[in-house]
Amino acid sequence: MDNPDLLLLARAQFGLNIGFHILFPSLTIALAWILVYFRIRYARSGDAAWLATYKLWTKVFALSFAMGVVTGITMSFQFGTNWPGFMMHVGNIAGPLLAFEVLTAFFLEATFLGVMLFGMNRVPAWVHIGATLLVAVGTLFSAFWILALNSWMHTPTGQVTMDGVLIAGDWLQVIFNPSFPYRITHVLLASGLTASFVLAGLSAWRLLRAPADVSALRTLRTGVVIAAVIAPLQIFVGDLHGLNTLEHQPAKIAAIEALWNTERGAPLVLFAVPNADTRHNDFAIEVPKLASLILKHDPEGEVKGIEAFAPDTPPVAPVFFAFRIMLAMGVLMLALAWTGVWFLRRGAAPPRWLLWSLAGFTFSGWVATLSGWLVTEIGRQPWLVTGILRTSQAVGRIPEAQLGASLTGYVLVYALMLGAYMVVITHLAGKGAGSDIGSNTGSGDAYPKPAPQRPMILESGSAK
Repeated sequence: MDNPDLLLLARAQFGLNIGFHILFPSLTIALAWILVYFRIRYARSGDAAWLATYKLWTKVFALSFAMGVVTGITMSFQFGTNWPGFMMHVGNIAGPLLAFEVLTAFFLEATFLGVMLFGMNRVPAWVHIGATLLVAVGTLFSAFWILALNSWMHTPTGQVTMDGVLIAGDWLQVIFNPSFPYRITHVLLASGLTASFVLAGLSAWRLLRAPADVSALRTLRTGVVIAAVIAPLQIFVGDLHGLNTLEHQPAKIAAIEALWNTERGAPLVLFAVPNADTRHNDFAIEVPKLASLILKHDPEGEVKGIEAFAPDTPPVAPVFFAFRIMLAMGVLMLALAWTGVWFLRRGAAPPRWLLWSLAGFTFSGWVATLSGWLVTEIGRQPWLVTGILRTSQAVGRIPEAQLGASLTGYVLVYALMLGAYMVVITHLAGKGAGSDIGSNTGSGDAYPKPAPQRPMILESGSAK
């Protein structure tokens, strides 16, 4: 490929599509399991408030699931239009994995989603709970197959070449490649953080408008507790994932650390402006030897720099900054979750500053997820499949004007879709789950009367 502008436009278009698409699976994977929890709580207690909570967040899930499906289909078209070389070179491996995702995950989700959404009071309770559970299982299957393919593209194993064609020699090695266990764990925990902060943030938004909403307080507590548990686990798993990346993709680590030259006792660069022209970091703030200590567990350990991998090196600046945004967001989410747990202990009502903070962090998981995805995907350049297929070898020969026009169209359409999505879910959150209590279920049976609620303890100590 001798046209860098065409390559850049094609990458930008696919990056926009997958970046927009990933917003919704990152929410629905974990949200589906939270819905299972809400449904079981209602089945065990008979409390209409739990049912109303389940109904509200089912609406959020359904909308997010639909957005994910639509954007996923759009993205798949680009394999044949913008990136024909991908399937041409590795289609014998990528094709079956994508097919497995459709057969075992999408069909499962699509089949039982209807029962989950419209089966309340039309099927026995255990069937409805089972349908909700199977939808959640389907989201896991979907993540499993997609991440198996993505991980293989980063750390390919198990493939063989036969008559000039790449095929799977050992499917177990292809699927369970070296980075897969770390990547799928990292992504699932990221989904848990995303869903928990959406849960807590939208519930906080409701409580700012209606402080006595018991259902909103319940969901806020649920989201905060989940986030408080998952956040430290994510930091730990992220460190393990980083060490795995150091072993199999050291060039990516060099870009993350903005380490231009191989050195012992490498410093940890807290902030800098990487300069690709001078191959130097401007305005650098460094902690001596800390990078070697973290990566090698030895303050004098040797860490390879960008120069060791030339010319196959990723762009440093976007990887460097995206990683720090992800890390900073993760630390802030951890601090906010633990602060929330502290103030919500013993049933106390949350102070308004905490509600505003949680509302402001509603979509913080999306920021962290997108930043991490940029690190992962930009950090493997110039490879599409590491050591096997270069990105430039897979791109199609589409006129630049056509690519630019379609990219502009995608930007406008996705901006409208995201805006509409935000309006809808904030509207739903503003109404609250309580608006569904006592409404008709669609089968002619009304919701049961709400069970007596425990009084909310205000900051002053009085009951309301």
